[in-house]
Amino acid sequence: MKFVFTKGAGKFDLLEVVRAGATAEVIECPKQRILPHDMMHFAVEYTLNARGFLTRVTEGESAAFRMQSEAQSDAVERLVEVFQGDEWSGGTSSLSDLIEMYRVTCRARSCPMLPLDEAALSEVRSVIADLTERWAEVPIGGRLELGFAGLPSAT
Repeated sequence: MKFVFTKGAGKFDLLEVVRAGATAEVIECPKQRILPHDMMHFAVEYTLNARGFLTRVTEGESAAFRMQSEAQSDAVERLVEVFQGDEWSGGTSSLSDLIEMYRVTCRARSCPMLPLDEAALSEVRSVIADLTERWAEVPIGGRLELGFAGLPSAT
């Protein structure tokens, strides 16, 4: 399975979920000046080996509907939100501040936190930085393919 992000010219990028032997699912990703939301999911889930939206899709759930609440995927969603907020603010929050923002966000949404530390957040931040560089190099109409089994590649 692979996740193919296509850089759009307008207000949306696209995510195509490609499964062997199945029709691909396509999701519009609103442009947000940073990585697409679902690419942030990739960074978090891939780095932490955590079960979130993309992992659930690889397990067979449809990418096209809102998933039922589940403790770990809810915790992943909160962490993705924290990294998005940090990126919108320049990506310079301290790792301890990120943990505190995550704690506050999880508490506000009554969901458990993933067990993580500053080293884990630093790894996620590195993957986000790498994806940001790769995504910046993708021209309008170009694609970036990601998969949990291998490294990202631009096409």
